[in-house]
Amino acid sequence: MKKKIAILGSTGSIGKNTYNIIKKNKNDFEVILLTTNKNINTIYKQAKELNAKNILVSSKSHYHKLKKKIKKSKIKIHSDLDNLQNIIDKRIDYTMCAISGLNGLKPTIDSIKFSKTIAIANKESIICGWHLIKKELKKYKTNFIPIDSEHFSIWTLIKNQKIENIRKIYLTASGGPFLKRKNSSIVNVKPKYALKHPNWKMGKKISIDSATLMNKVFEVIEAKKIFDVDIEKFKIIIHPRSYIHAIVHFKNGLVKLLAHDTNMAVPIMNSLYMDNKLFDYNEGNIDFKLLNGLNFINPDIKKFPVIKILNKIKNKPSYFETILISINDALVEKYLKGLINYQSLNTMLIKLLKIPYFTRYYNSAPKNVIDIKNMVKRVNTYLN
Repeated sequence: MKKKIAILGSTGSIGKNTYNIIKKNKNDFEVILLTTNKNINTIYKQAKELNAKNILVSSKSHYHKLKKKIKKSKIKIHSDLDNLQNIIDKRIDYTMCAISGLNGLKPTIDSIKFSKTIAIANKESIICGWHLIKKELKKYKTNFIPIDSEHFSIWTLIKNQKIENIRKIYLTASGGPFLKRKNSSIVNVKPKYALKHPNWKMGKKISIDSATLMNKVFEVIEAKKIFDVDIEKFKIIIHPRSYIHAIVHFKNGLVKLLAHDTNMAVPIMNSLYMDNKLFDYNEGNIDFKLLNGLNFINPDIKKFPVIKILNKIKNKPSYFETILISINDALVEKYLKGLINYQSLNTMLIKLLKIPYFTRYYNSAPKNVIDIKNMVKRVNTYLN
């Protein structure tokens, strides 16, 4: 029997990876829904290739353009991302949640009720709204799989293990494009250089966050929430080759690590086939030259001062994470537009997190998605 699938954000990086896997294994999957914001040409091509039942275009103007373009198509076209339950009336096997940013939080929560398994590749949703997601997962008895390579690795490594048996969890970071450069040489470095990640092909926002190591700070917060492990048990370690994605040190003396090449198809494909059905990633042989060249370095706090932000993370839900993400988003946008220099990405972020306008919210938590969206508006209003 084919596995019924939905891909939220099918035209983004994770969505395209998921699409390509399904395209090569059509006999295993039935695509119920694909969604996009504006990329109507790509999603229509995907839908025809996969024989998808439904397309959702959240941009009203682009929805009407697609409607006009494919009047005679059997594919149903929708536009309201807030009413997914009206499109999918029966529980499906698997939903990939790959809508980027906090715009993906509500669709992620809404999709839980009609999905047997939900795979989440949206770190903002988990960082800001995990307590809301977790509540729905429990209510609808939906399985959850994290898709970020580091979190998928941890999830795989600690299966059937008690959390109390974990001594330390190491999340690896490449160190970005400036790892070997002197700190003084990157103060005013231009965005085009910060965007050149040495190992991964990614979007502009995440590439800048990887250069500052902010992305790894987000991943530690994400892991802390998903696995319910104290923040003190996490450590960021620089691993320039990006082959090892996570290392778990257990109290019983065992150390486990997970390696795979720098291709998000690996965690995605494994999540799609968690039912143990045989599949072949077709990676080829193990690269022992790569294994022999593994290298791990402690991060330079002076070069990556955002690591210190982890000391502020609480063990209970808080507005801090939403404020952190919102400020960082705004600063990255300013940097890409040439309004601030590279060093200010770090210094302004740390400074802004300390001001009373924001600190007054750190001991309270959002109760719903609207609370989170309202906090984002407050932050943006203050910064603008």
